[in-house]
Amino acid sequence: MFIAQAYKGNNAWWRVLITTLLTAGIFVANFIMFFFMSKEQMNEAYKTMSEIPKNLSLTINLLPFVFLLGLLFLLVRVLHKRSILSLTTSRNKVDYKRILFSFGLIVLLTIVGFAISCSMDSSEIIWNFNPSKFAILFIVSTLLFPFQIGLEEYLFRGFLMQQIGIIAKNRWFPLLVTSVMFGLFHSANPEVAKMGFGVMFFYIGTGLLLGIMTLMDESLELALGFHLGNNLMAALLITSDFSAIQTDAVFKYSGVENPVNMLNEMLVSIAIVYPIILFIFAKKYNWINWKEKLSGKIVNPKP
Repeated sequence: MFIAQAYKGNNAWWRVLITTLLTAGIFVANFIMFFFMSKEQMNEAYKTMSEIPKNLSLTINLLPFVFLLGLLFLLVRVLHKRSILSLTTSRNKVDYKRILFSFGLIVLLTIVGFAISCSMDSSEIIWNFNPSKFAILFIVSTLLFPFQIGLEEYLFRGFLMQQIGIIAKNRWFPLLVTSVMFGLFHSANPEVAKMGFGVMFFYIGTGLLLGIMTLMDESLELALGFHLGNNLMAALLITSDFSAIQTDAVFKYSGVENPVNMLNEMLVSIAIVYPIILFIFAKKYNWINWKEKLSGKIVNPKP
């Protein structure tokens, strides 16, 4: 079992605490900043960030994840005496076909959804393509987003889910806790300031989706592919003045922000699109025993 992979390493409480604090520091800092800063201070911070050239701003935001993911891998290897494979999957090797399939599925669904939306009403969608800026964006995105999504998946659905799971001795508790943590640590995103805490349902719901993928498939591969495809599409396909990621994407939404409509679109994704994605995965990979996989007990395989 994926969670039981944690038993292969040294799980002394102080080792787990050090790894968590050092690698989750960027998320904790964002959460604390959001909690203590006033709305005016947050708006001023977002305004300052928006004045930086988009590709430079994206690079600055993503570069720390290169260091943090490397640090997480180092701590798992040196401090916990575990392999990165045990943090990735319960199988004997990483299944890259799973990553590619999940990546391709979310990219396809995003493009199809965007095309349908444009066919219904494209009045507020403008062509934003600039060859030189987009080329830089593409290079930065393909090089750095794997580190950003890698840290989030290996930290939340990998390390923390496994460590919390072997403490709780079940699967449902780490699924819920890591999903809520995943949502809370995105609370400093501009969408939260624009739409209120209702958007947290989307982030937590996304965390649940990724967690369910991980537990049902006993690995991070599907979550890694999905998360990467989702973030790349968010950066490359369409942008807006109130997106969490400001980029020189192919298209730009020029309309006035409408918090209610934006929140409704996110909730539709949770209620309709996410179940469809899970259904596709379940059929392709023959997922069974849902109750046991999502709420069963965790047993130490060591005698």
